[in-house]
Amino acid sequence: MASKNSQSRARRALAWLTAIIVGLGVIMGIGIATNNSNGLPLLALDLEGGTQMVLSPETTTGEAVTAEQMNQAVEIIRQRVDGSGVSEAEINTQGDDNVVVSMPGTPDAQTRELIQASANMEFRSVLTAGSFQATPEEERLDVSEIPEPEATPENGSDPNWITTEVYDEFQRTDCAAPEASQIRDDLPADEAVVACDFDTQVKYILGPLEISGDQIESADHGMASTPTGVSANQWVVNIRFESEGAEKFREITQRLTGMTSPQDQFAILLDGQIVSAPASQAVILDGQAQISGNFDEESAAQLAEQLQYGSLPISFEVESEQQISATLGQDQLFWGLVAGLIGLALVAVYQFFQYRALGLVTLTSILIMGILTYQAIVLLGWSDNYRLSLAGIAGIIVSIGLTADSFIVYFERIKDEMRNGRPFEAAVNYGWDRAKRTITVSKLVNILASVVLFFVAVGNVRGFAFTLGLTSIADLIVVYMFTHPVMQLLAKTRFFASGHPMSGMDPSLLGQKPLYQGAGRIREFRPEEEVVEVRSKKNKRSGKEAARRQTIAERRAAERAAALQSSSTSDREPAQEDS
Repeated sequence: MASKNSQSRARRALAWLTAIIVGLGVIMGIGIATNNSNGLPLLALDLEGGTQMVLSPETTTGEAVTAEQMNQAVEIIRQRVDGSGVSEAEINTQGDDNVVVSMPGTPDAQTRELIQASANMEFRSVLTAGSFQATPEEERLDVSEIPEPEATPENGSDPNWITTEVYDEFQRTDCAAPEASQIRDDLPADEAVVACDFDTQVKYILGPLEISGDQIESADHGMASTPTGVSANQWVVNIRFESEGAEKFREITQRLTGMTSPQDQFAILLDGQIVSAPASQAVILDGQAQISGNFDEESAAQLAEQLQYGSLPISFEVESEQQISATLGQDQLFWGLVAGLIGLALVAVYQFFQYRALGLVTLTSILIMGILTYQAIVLLGWSDNYRLSLAGIAGIIVSIGLTADSFIVYFERIKDEMRNGRPFEAAVNYGWDRAKRTITVSKLVNILASVVLFFVAVGNVRGFAFTLGLTSIADLIVVYMFTHPVMQLLAKTRFFASGHPMSGMDPSLLGQKPLYQGAGRIREFRPEEEVVEVRSKKNKRSGKEAARRQTIAERRAAERAAALQSSSTSDREPAQEDS
């Protein structure tokens, strides 16, 4: 009964794996049929080539741009490019006066505008807040049921800013959707807008623009202090407004202070995305405000930089633009694929040499892992514009050896169980119970290392980390849903259960002797009968050589012992005849 249950579980696992592969293939087919994908991975700048733009900064005041402002401008451009869905882009400064933007393919008009435009920071009052996700359809108000504004709004916190259209958009907006994180630099200044706070997972309706970012004189971060000057051990962000901004901020805090939540909050937006939405706790008369919250030093410094440079009066003019050739990248891609095939061939040779027919299981498992990885990369390119770089290909090549390591651990555990006297079928199940913990922990370590490397590293190294983590996940799926189920099914076949010499699990050759015997000799794969016959012949030759080298005394003693044995034998024979 247990054997039948293991067989049925193995078949179910293989059926689920087949369903996953077929399902991903169907999704790819839909993408090809709808012209959203061509069935091939998108390639990054180093493999496909693309566009390189050299930008020169222009200020509205005519002042020279400092190196600090240039660095912050590069970060803003990087956030905009990443937010527009372009991956594997490279943004760097060139000298002190230019910014170089390199991206795969050819940028569209919207991406060009985002790159060239100056950053846009706004202060708006909060009118209402709601769930981060869209309101379920059965709970939404129909447009005809949404009340119209009763009067003309009197200030930035007046609920009459909420029109029927704005509230309907508020109901339908899903801040968890990928498009919600895109840059929005076209928000109307004199209307209410819907915005998402990704840090607190809250969705807001905000009033009209009240203060623009160019009215901030300075911003920094530090430790809060009590009125007596004692440090409060809390990180805060300090803002100083210019004269006009200070007057406007006094009016805002005077209006918001004392109101109920969330109407006592004002939102700070950078390119249409909320970076902070603090509540007003006191009227600020001198234009010097302090933002407190659950800040650590890093998050406080980040917000201070966004406030200081988020509304840089800098725009960029395209000084030159050229197409980057992919000739070198294609050559690197070719040799990268050659290296991958060589690595796969070496793994296959070792597996067939060490495990015989079980090498087919290893090779098939690696091929299935490659299919899953390929499908995932193609679908990620379609859904999230993921692009495969040369570093990503290196991660895939490295994963071939890491994947083969899982099978080696499993097969060696099976051998250990057979050395302990278990038959092959029982050794498969007991060996799996011991091997799966080692394999799982090993892959989880690989995934953890990949995640850390992805978030810590920059540039193409992130591509290596991503594919290494992706293949580790695919490896776990294959080992659990293909390799072990196939071994359970093979254990019922006569070829493997009887320990055929070509099965790789011959009981007489389970590694009692090491594979390498020294002096260029390796272990001989011969049946046990031949080994015993050769051993007996060697023993006879050794006996003859020992007899030839006996001393005279040893030879005489041996002759007396032989004579005594023959006489005792002859004495017993007549006695047996008399009886």
